[in-house]
Order: sequence, then C-alpha cells, then structure tokens
Amino acid sequence: MLSKKKKIQKTLVEKILDKQNVAYKPITFATQADGDTQELVTDKSIQEGYKIYKTLVLTGNKTGPIVGMVALDKHISYKKLAKLSGNKKVGMVPLKDLVKTSGFEHGANSPVGIRSLHNYPIYFDTEAEKSKEIIVSAGKIGYSLIIDPHDLAKSVKATFGDFGVDEPE
Repeated sequence: MLSKKKKIQKTLVEKILDKQNVAYKPITFATQADGDTQELVTDKSIQEGYKIYKTLVLTGNKTGPIVGMVALDKHISYKKLAKLSGNKKVGMVPLKDLVKTSGFEHGANSPVGIRSLHNYPIYFDTEAEKSKEIIVSAGKIGYSLIIDPHDLAKSVKATFGDFGVDEPE
C-alpha cells in the first residue's frame, strides 16, 4: 500500500509572494519540547551566509504604525528610524497591542503579511540592502523564507535606511 504524502500548507505570506511571482525558498524551524530553543529542521548549511531579519512593529508620533526590519543581532536606533520615517519619536508597539496592530502574533510578523493587511510604511536596515539573500518570517511561527531583500522590498514597497545599531540606544 502506498503512503500518502502529507502536503504542506503554504502560509498567507507564501501565497502572496507566489501571486507576485517573487522567488523564495521556504524553511522550517522546530521548537523543542521545553519551548525555549528553536533549531533549523532543514539542512544546517542553509543558515551559513544568511542573516535572519526580525520584523518589528513600532509607532511614530506623526505616522502611527511603522515596520522596521533589522538583522536579528542588531537593535533599532529609534532616533534614526524616527528621522527616516518623518517622525519626531518612534517606539515599539506594546506586546498586548501587537496582534490588533499588525494582525500577527509575536514571532510571526512578516513585512509581506503586514503589507497585505495594512498600508504601514516599511523600512529595511541598509545591511539588508547589501545582502544577496536574507531569512524572514513567513507569517507563521516556525516558518521562514530565504529571499532576495531587493525583491522583498519591492514587493512591500519598503525603503532602505541606516537605523540598525549594535547596542540599544
């Protein structure tokens, strides 16, 4: 008897990118039983040479919600992002307001998903602009994408700017 192959459901983000004919490679993470650590289920070599980018939802005093994309090992300079986005001040959206602001839970925010639900301005740190491919969330916890940052920025109408810093300000 032949066993049925389990078909992996695409995330909303993947479906949107497919419609836009934007190339990406899906990857999955597995959470261990203690829930504390995540590791790549796919080939470990995939991580080499790729930076993982986090999608942070902030709010500006003039623009309201904005999205900042910065490498996982970086922090956002609120002053630099405020200036870039035309605000005097920006700050993180409180965790309790994240789902109602972005439509996604903590750890699942994706610039593609947020763009599909809201018309918030999206900013990528310039480090992404210098990369050939980056890893970003696919809009569901445990699911990510390897994607060309220029294709991604074009897809979500993002602006590149210098706001990633090594230490929190």
